[in-house]
Amino acid sequence: MTFFTCVFLLTELLMLAMILHVVGYSGFSRGQKTWYLATFLSVAFCAAAEYIALETPYQPSRALPLTVLTVLQFSVVPLLGVLFSGALGIHHRGRFVAAFFAVSLLTETVAAIFGWAFRFDDAGYSRGPLFFLVYGSFNVASMLYLIRNMFLVGRRFRRKDTRTIAMVLVILIAGIVPMAAFRVNIAYLAVAISASLCYIYYNDLVQQDSQEDLLLKQRRITDMQTQMVSGMANLIESRDLETGQHIARTGRYVRLLAERAREDGVYTDQLTDRFISLLTMLAPLHDIGKILVPDRILQKPGKLTPEEYEAMKRHAADGGKVVRKVMFGLTDEDSVCFAEDIAKFHHERWDGSGYPEGRKGEKIPLCARIMAIADVFDALMSERCYKEPYPGAKAVEIIRAEAGRHFDPELVRVFLNHKEEFLS
Repeated sequence: MTFFTCVFLLTELLMLAMILHVVGYSGFSRGQKTWYLATFLSVAFCAAAEYIALETPYQPSRALPLTVLTVLQFSVVPLLGVLFSGALGIHHRGRFVAAFFAVSLLTETVAAIFGWAFRFDDAGYSRGPLFFLVYGSFNVASMLYLIRNMFLVGRRFRRKDTRTIAMVLVILIAGIVPMAAFRVNIAYLAVAISASLCYIYYNDLVQQDSQEDLLLKQRRITDMQTQMVSGMANLIESRDLETGQHIARTGRYVRLLAERAREDGVYTDQLTDRFISLLTMLAPLHDIGKILVPDRILQKPGKLTPEEYEAMKRHAADGGKVVRKVMFGLTDEDSVCFAEDIAKFHHERWDGSGYPEGRKGEKIPLCARIMAIADVFDALMSERCYKEPYPGAKAVEIIRAEAGRHFDPELVRVFLNHKEEFLS
């Protein structure tokens, strides 16, 4: 097997691989696939035509069909830049491509008739006196057109890998040398490689941009959720005159407790980055059910009656319902359930004596168990209409005493290990 046969087979196999990938790839539109297929099929055709004309045994009787085949080849080659520009997203009408091909075909046909670009005679193939002008000018123009369009397309993307563009252009330009100075069919391997690199490069840009679009949309959704939570939390504070900065402080406490618990090896299977992020973002909704509590109870300066206390207790169960109604459809189901668990179960107690369902132990969601400690600790440390704030040491002792009764003992242990941070 000769060297040129190996070059030809390698070129064809490379184009076949690209064609199969395009056909099976779902990331491009039907139009883009058409452009890519036209490009790769054209490279395969030109390489095959070159090989047949120059590497198969020549007979003078084959001069006419070889001339026709070479005219078609020389007419298609300049189209590669146009076809690949279309594949890269530069919009072209079919009439433009047809007109470009028609001009190239007419020029090559006239040149072949008069032997200006090439001829097949009794001795075989030879170049004509105007080969570089007729054949080279179309190809140089096509390549310059493709280079321009590659940079135009690169500017559309957020990530601009100029080194990759430069590498592809070097290979493209390197293809001119064997076309102009050596056996032309050597160049088709360079063209095939550069076409494949262009395809891979563009495919990578599309995927990177798609990922960045997804991340941007996720950030926008997160920002919208944060603003929504902040708005509802402000609504709660505007009605509950006693809370003051309760929501802000408890938000800090839940994050601190969750992060320190993970550091101490407690519930590490649940305390993922996403869990802590959701907990921090959604903790301000823990008292959202209070928007359904009448003002006469919510803002009463003195001690509540048993009936009023029962009405106040309903804010937990009501909070779960409100969260689901408000957030449903605006975020994912996991976030809705997370917020619902915080609002509904943060008054449950480890020993099962809490409300609204009397859940016990680890049947209480972890987010609610963390919220419970933060909520009570802040209430102890804050001034209320019915009490003065407790000293820090006293508040810590109350949390310690309630381990295993009100609070998760493991979380209390974490709280005590880091009590200075909670008191600061």
